[in-house]
Amino acid sequence: MELAVTDPAAGRLWHVILTVGGDPVDLSLVRSALDRLSAERPFCLSGRYGPDRAEVHYWEEAGDCADAAALALRLWTDHRRSADLPPWRVLGVEVVERAVYLHRRREHRMPLLIPAGTWRPFPSAR
Repeated sequence: MELAVTDPAAGRLWHVILTVGGDPVDLSLVRSALDRLSAERPFCLSGRYGPDRAEVHYWEEAGDCADAAALALRLWTDHRRSADLPPWRVLGVEVVERAVYLHRRREHRMPLLIPAGTWRPFPSAR
């Protein structure tokens, strides 16, 4: 039996923060849409939201940063209809390798584990 050789870079984990925004939408509709997105894509860890923008924090598995960023750029539009997401556009994407994310969390003494589906309003949206 021959074993398949896997690329050591394949399957690397990247932490992604996708920021989207646009015309204001009722805050409860934004929250419901994010809950539906979490149900469709359980990798969504957490995020923040307001009536005119949202940040989605999650892990992406990809061979390199460019692949992870390309997947992130498609996330919102790929789920716009199925999760009934607001018709917003991508405002920004941050992609960092796992080691960078973990270093930042330790440096700022922040908890490493955030329960999936934890959505918090931006302070100005409360």
